[in-house]
Amino acid sequence: MQHRTVGDLMTHGVVRVRRDTPFKQIVRTLADHDVTAVPVVDDLGHPVGVVSEADLLRTVAGRPDPAGLLPQLPPDELEAGLERATARELMTVPPVCARPEWSVVEAARTMDEAKVKRLCVIDETGVLTGVVSRGDLLRIFLRRDEAIREEITRDVLVGTLGLAPADLTVSVTDGRVALAGTVEDESLVPVIERLCLGVDGVVSVTSDVTVRADTPSDAPGPR
Repeated sequence: MQHRTVGDLMTHGVVRVRRDTPFKQIVRTLADHDVTAVPVVDDLGHPVGVVSEADLLRTVAGRPDPAGLLPQLPPDELEAGLERATARELMTVPPVCARPEWSVVEAARTMDEAKVKRLCVIDETGVLTGVVSRGDLLRIFLRRDEAIREEITRDVLVGTLGLAPADLTVSVTDGRVALAGTVEDESLVPVIERLCLGVDGVVSVTSDVTVRADTPSDAPGPR
């Protein structure tokens, strides 16, 4: 089986800004490229932070209310808000990064643990090569059911486990896999289910696989 990696799913040619990029230019960059955040890089292309719409709005929230209806912020807070005029002061640090060879599961767990919506993808030298978002990772679940069924039959059942195609039937509906048939060794059943769950695009696996009645319970499985 060949699983798609972060490198397969990430966005290349990433829009980025420098630490000295001013507030208004960052806003324009987000709007021009229809993105909600941009990495901030140093002179060597290493990501040093990320500026998001939320970061920019915190600065806007620190401005005086032109209608005079909101409480005035203390002068020190107002001044600090006005000073956060470039990416250096606005960005969230450190950036949460991934590597191109990471699996979807590894990237998803990192996003979940860090509570972020995207990861900067860096090469072995730490240079920014792409960005992967939650939407990018979820694209694997757009695979056609027939493609999933073919991979399970060809790569999991026949290629990995050495089973005959006639032993098991595989049906896939909206990413939900249903297995039916017989095997020689009961211990194969959880292995089959686990391997099927590892196929890109699989949402769930249900199994109606039984052991052949004429097979001894201690018969070895395929090697």
